[in-house]
Amino acid sequence: MSALEPGSFLADLTQAEREDLAARGRVRDFGRGETLFTEGEEPGWVAVLLQGRVKACSYRELGGETLLAVRGPGALLGEVAAIDGLPRSATVTALEPVRALAVTAEEFMAFLQAHGRVSILIMRMLCQRWRDADRKRVEFGMFDATGRVAQRLVELAERFGVPYDRRTGAAAGHGGESVRITLNLSQEELAGWVGASREAVSKALRTLRRHGWIETGRRRLIVHDLQALRRHAR
Repeated sequence: MSALEPGSFLADLTQAEREDLAARGRVRDFGRGETLFTEGEEPGWVAVLLQGRVKACSYRELGGETLLAVRGPGALLGEVAAIDGLPRSATVTALEPVRALAVTAEEFMAFLQAHGRVSILIMRMLCQRWRDADRKRVEFGMFDATGRVAQRLVELAERFGVPYDRRTGAAAGHGGESVRITLNLSQEELAGWVGASREAVSKALRTLRRHGWIETGRRRLIVHDLQALRRHAR
C-alpha cells in the first residue's frame, strides 16, 4: 500500500477499523484511464484508494469535462451515493495504475453502523469538501484564469510535490526551493479544474513561466517559486 495522504479517510481509521473494513471488501486493480465509477449509474459499491490517484469529473452537455477533484491513497470514493442511494454524481477515472478496496454499499453501511466514530469522520470529511466547493465558487468570481491556475498549482505542489534541484535536474533534499509535481495533468484537465478554456490555461502557464515561477515540459511541471504563486493566488 502506498503512503496515505495525511488527513485522508483511511489514514484517520484505527488499525482495528481498517482490518474490519478490509475484511468486508476485496482488492481491485485498475489501469491508467480505466473508469471506477460512471456519473449517473446506480451506487453498488464504494472504493478506498490503496495505491494510485484518480480524478472525479462531471461531463457537460455540450461536451468537455469539469474536473471536480483529484484523490490519492487513503481517499474514500462513492460514499455519498452509497449513503443516500441516489445515482452517482461524478465519473471517477484512474490517472495512473490504481489499487482500491471495493466494498459493497450494503457492507459499507453495516461498517458505519458498527463504528459510530467513523460516521463522525465522514461527516467532517463531507463538511470539508463542501467548504472547499464554496471556496472554489468564490475563486471563480474573484480571480482571472491566471490566478485560478496559480491556486491549483499551489494545491498540486502541496499535495503531490517533491523537492527538486534545478541545477542537477534531479530530486533534492527537503531543503530544495523548487518542487516537482508528480501528478501529470493535461492542459485540458487543468482547464476543466479551473473553469477556463484550454487556450486561457495555456496563456496563464506562459505568464507564470515568463515570471520564472514555474517550468513546464513534456509530462513535467516544476514550481520554482511557490511563495510567488501563493501571493498571486490570494
